[in-house]
Amino acid sequence: MRICFILNPTSGTNRSQDVPALLTRYATTAGADFVIWHTRYAGHAEELARQAAAEGYRVVAAVGGDGTVNEVGRGLLGTQAALGIVPRGSGNGLARHLHIPLDLPGAVRRVCQPTFQRIDTGEINGRPFFCTAGLGFDAHVSKMFAQAGTRGLSTYVKVALREYRRFRPTPVQVTLEGQELFDTHCYVLAFANAAQYGNNAYIAPRANIQDGLLDVCLIDGLSLPRAVRVGLGLALGTLAVSGGAVYHTSRHVLVRAATPLGFHVDGDYVDDATDFEVLLHPLALEVAV
Repeated sequence: MRICFILNPTSGTNRSQDVPALLTRYATTAGADFVIWHTRYAGHAEELARQAAAEGYRVVAAVGGDGTVNEVGRGLLGTQAALGIVPRGSGNGLARHLHIPLDLPGAVRRVCQPTFQRIDTGEINGRPFFCTAGLGFDAHVSKMFAQAGTRGLSTYVKVALREYRRFRPTPVQVTLEGQELFDTHCYVLAFANAAQYGNNAYIAPRANIQDGLLDVCLIDGLSLPRAVRVGLGLALGTLAVSGGAVYHTSRHVLVRAATPLGFHVDGDYVDDATDFEVLLHPLALEVAV
């Protein structure tokens, strides 16, 4: 079995490790037939993943954070290669959901001796996602976090607390499965294929990545008492029963916002828009877990 590791050298908060040397050591110990390719710019991991699949690599492993995983996964859609993950980011949402070890030697061993399974994938305005996508506050925080200059959970929390005082909900119209239409306010409208954003923050604790459905989580406002309830629910995995959010399940969601609203895929801010189409593609990606 041939394995291609696609390494994002800018991922993670610990830049002192010689990750290529460690990858080489652990993959060699596991007896793997492997190569290591480095990304050089945004979007490069998707190109490399598509190339690796075309060259017949059975597993193409993203070595990086959720953004790198998203890029590699995008490049593998519709191919015969499976996505592997060596988590090196600050959130590692998909890796955590799939119970992939967060330590480098454990993750490399899993990639080199995998079990294969297929997972659902999502799509928002033509952009694939594998863990979560969303509109509103979480997308806004992702945008501000990318501009913060430092990574890690502490930076994310600081940015979220600062922006909480500034952000206001947006009126939206939501259609589920082409039938159920409702008007509401969007503070957060999250589309969860997997259970968490990352860092064990469970936005949709009941989400099943193989059930053919997205868990749609709506938070229409965030007063201080509700913010505390939501924060505890995210941390404890109890948001679905805390009263802090409303949930639906759907394979197809349409959203129209009164004013442009930011959206993210797998934690990375994409753009602002007023119209959104969200789709679920059942079992569209093979993963090496």
